Amino acid sequence: MNITTRIIGSLLLAGTIAAPVAIMAAPGPQNSVQVRVYDRNHKDYHNWDDHENTAWGLYLSDNHQKPHEFSKASKSEQAHYWDWRHSHQDHD
Repeated sequence: MNITTRIIGSLLLAGTIAAPVAIMAAPGPQNSVQVRVYDRNHKDYHNWDDHENTAWGLYLSDNHQKPHEFSKASKSEQAHYWDWRHSHQDHD
């Protein structure tokens, strides 16, 4: 076995060992969800983001209500929103 073959073999072995370590050390995707809201009636969580905020505005418009924040809405109004939201799924 000559020296070139030994060097190439050593480099391949080092690359094979180092690859999984490099992949594990890479940062994962960042999740931009900052707020999760629990829906008691449907027993599930919803990520409150810009898309959900748009749906909230549409809900208020459909129900002829003045714009206000979801967090300021009564529990009853929030429950009605989640009922409406589950019946108006996104079609993206």
